[in-house]
Amino acid sequence: MTTPTAELDNHQGTAMYKLLIADDHPLFREAIGRVIRDGFEDAVLLETQDLDSTLALTQQHEDLDLILLDLNMPGMNGLAGLIQLRNEAPTIPVVIISAEEEKQVILQAVTYGAVGFITKSSPREQMTKAIAQILDGNIYLPSDIIRASGNSSSRSTSRDEHTVTAQQLEMLTRKQLQVLEHMTRGESNKMIAYHLDIAETTVKAHVSAILRKLGVHNRVQAILSASDIDFSAYLRKH
Repeated sequence: MTTPTAELDNHQGTAMYKLLIADDHPLFREAIGRVIRDGFEDAVLLETQDLDSTLALTQQHEDLDLILLDLNMPGMNGLAGLIQLRNEAPTIPVVIISAEEEKQVILQAVTYGAVGFITKSSPREQMTKAIAQILDGNIYLPSDIIRASGNSSSRSTSRDEHTVTAQQLEMLTRKQLQVLEHMTRGESNKMIAYHLDIAETTVKAHVSAILRKLGVHNRVQAILSASDIDFSAYLRKH
């Protein structure tokens, strides 16, 4: 079995990606560009510094594999810019790269169509893994922020978040609990398969069963609903 690092290296060496860095800070564009080139040697990088030029460029390059989008560059108006971009270029995946670390903003970004959220304070290696995970077709969320309980005010603004009951968790098999625990760490199906020593197709089957048993519609809802669970307590029962 290959190691996770080898998997990542193999993945990066098999395709040439075209990515757009949309950020109004030249130094950050240069820094994230270096991170991408180091991880994906043949990547083609494009750059924009405001929403208008980003929208225009997506019309010229409909084959973009990913847009790395800053929430605070000119024209964005926060999440409104993300919504406009998703409406005008719905086939191009968008990941938010932002200094914002509020859980509620991260959740809203994914709700509005982002395939992930990477904080600018993330270590270089974590950024590379996050981008690889997204290019692999998975969603990436910063697990440390998602798992944080937050204060009472942030909880009150998140009343619409799905809450998993003890009865629903007890419906999960031991293996499904393990898969869900790894999901809350932001791991892709490929990484879960490696850590649990099972086939990736088996992971996908477990994920489908988990969504059904928890009564949620997608992977993000499952991760959010399970972010505060003490998995060790439930795993001891199995």
